[in-house]
Amino acid sequence: MSGKPKLTYFNGRGCMESIRWLLAAAGVEFEEEFLETREQYQKLIKGGALLFDQVPLVEIDGMKIVQTRAILCYIAAKYNFYGKDLRERALIYMYVEGTADLMGMIITFAFTPPKERNLALIIERATTRYFPVYEKVLKQHGQEFLVGNRFSWADVQLLEAILMVEEKEPTVLSKFLVLQAFKARISNIPTIKKFLQPGSQRKPPPDDQYVATVIEVFKKD
Repeated sequence: MSGKPKLTYFNGRGCMESIRWLLAAAGVEFEEEFLETREQYQKLIKGGALLFDQVPLVEIDGMKIVQTRAILCYIAAKYNFYGKDLRERALIYMYVEGTADLMGMIITFAFTPPKERNLALIIERATTRYFPVYEKVLKQHGQEFLVGNRFSWADVQLLEAILMVEEKEPTVLSKFLVLQAFKARISNIPTIKKFLQPGSQRKPPPDDQYVATVIEVFKKD
């Protein structure tokens, strides 16, 4: 195996996409193995690679790490995206959890029966519960980044969340001028700019094929 981190997940966003974003922000190249069959998944379980029988799985620094937050925390700490002290880490994690809640609504959207999908609720939560918080934080301290005036995991994940919501509603930031500037600024950081270009390992929004593959792999015997 090469020295590059290896990511095992589906060929789609899901819980792995924030991990891809964070590695890309750090300028770290990584390899991917895509789950396409239930047999692949069962082989990983039987081989002991999945501690809780769940993906995502990231192999890095001689470890096999599962659980999305554990993986993200490790990458954030390893590449100095996790603040300089406990206070900053608490703030970063708090902001990350907020964007994770918002993105979770979008991640599950494609797996929700069409008649039960509530896009209006996602937009309402984004514009009344989540985006106002980040707009206020940035406006109050007047700095370029959310925490410590330094590029962090929180900034990476906020941009990811903004772009995900904009895919559902392109005008969602119309009333958030500070977040508009934040989006432009973070998008132009060289490693992020590269990740946003066509041909990167960033994944597109889920389509019917992706949903069908996930359901097939996870179906019970």
